[in-house]
Amino acid sequence: MRYGLLAIVMIGAATLGGCEGVLDPKGPIALAERQILFNALGIMLAIVIPVILATLGFAFWFRASNERARYRPDFTYSGRLELLVWSIPGMTVLLVGGVAWIGAHDLDPGRPINSTVKPVNVQVVSLDWKWLFIYPEQGIASVNKLVVPVGTPISFELTSSSVMNSFFVPQLGSQIYTMSGMATRLHLQADHVGTYPGISAMFSGDGFPDMHFTVDAVTDDGFAQWVRQTRETGSVLDKQTYADLVKPSKAVAPFTYRGVAPELFSSIVSAAMGAQESSLSICSTSQRAER
Repeated sequence: MRYGLLAIVMIGAATLGGCEGVLDPKGPIALAERQILFNALGIMLAIVIPVILATLGFAFWFRASNERARYRPDFTYSGRLELLVWSIPGMTVLLVGGVAWIGAHDLDPGRPINSTVKPVNVQVVSLDWKWLFIYPEQGIASVNKLVVPVGTPISFELTSSSVMNSFFVPQLGSQIYTMSGMATRLHLQADHVGTYPGISAMFSGDGFPDMHFTVDAVTDDGFAQWVRQTRETGSVLDKQTYADLVKPSKAVAPFTYRGVAPELFSSIVSAAMGAQESSLSICSTSQRAER
């Protein structure tokens, strides 16, 4: 019995260990998402626990040795029992569905965070196999490292240079997809100074295991200092530099660019969109030729 309990504890610890980021929020979005998980868990436990206890109680009461239990081999139907059996899962679906529905609208990734602080705009490009972060207002960029000021909303605009990918910082909140030829929106915020892991949450090829980045949440002064230091080192991210960067590479160490060509992000999205339209045109012409 002792070893059985120890095994249960170890399994539970390992399971929760995989959810450490989600259950340890460092921003308002992640905190609200954790609350949705707790609400859903509470609703389900409020129904599951009585059902488990009732099952054990029925098994004990209707045991063969209990002579007081009524033996009814001809019993076939009870409307009250049917109502009870179907009302419990129905109530579960309504309550959990309601929590998820309201939470999904309140935490819409495209909805800006209510704040009196001006947000920092960051443009994100998922590459093979690394992450590019462009700060259009600061005129700098970084690879596999995102630096943000604490207490300031971050407005993300995301796209992909090739295959579909998924941007996810578990301790800050919502996962969002990046897709070639289009831009998606995401708003996050870090409320505590620290370094948080960011990952690619969607398999994208050989370099996927190393496609991760760090998010450094710093003070306003720390962010301003990082911007100044970044502007003094590294090269300029122009179209030629981007063409070299976009080539597949694995386990890329973080580095920065001291300057960024104007409208580079828009050109990345437009180029991918043009490539898709060209591909569709070729397919359409090929189909007509076959006919």
